[in-house]
Amino acid sequence: MTYYINKTISAEFDKAIELVTKALKTEGFGVLSEIDIQQTLKEKLDVDFRKYTILGACNPPNALKALQQEDKIGTMLPCNVIVQETGKNQVEIAAVDPAASMMAVENEQLAAIATDIRAKLERVIASL
Repeated sequence: MTYYINKTISAEFDKAIELVTKALKTEGFGVLSEIDIQQTLKEKLDVDFRKYTILGACNPPNALKALQQEDKIGTMLPCNVIVQETGKNQVEIAAVDPAASMMAVENEQLAAIATDIRAKLERVIASL
């Protein structure tokens, strides 16, 4: 089973982040965190790396439902969405497949929530 949902689009990197953020909002997600991997690796290790950003996306109603089902599920929140440059004006967007992530947790109610979130993330990726 694949652990992510992905798509490559033709766009400038910063525009791709803007498009992803807007698409996430359409499906009820907010971006809680934004980690610039390129900048972090340069600062911490003096390594040059491609443009690569991790967006921590959260759908509050479903996050609450998940937390009510499993008090340790916060270890798997928020849903990470990566935006990475793969070539000139070529950007891959990939989101975690929460249903795949949650397979280790034996809780049917949680599986239903994960399936719902997966459908939302699939729509986000497909809309780009």
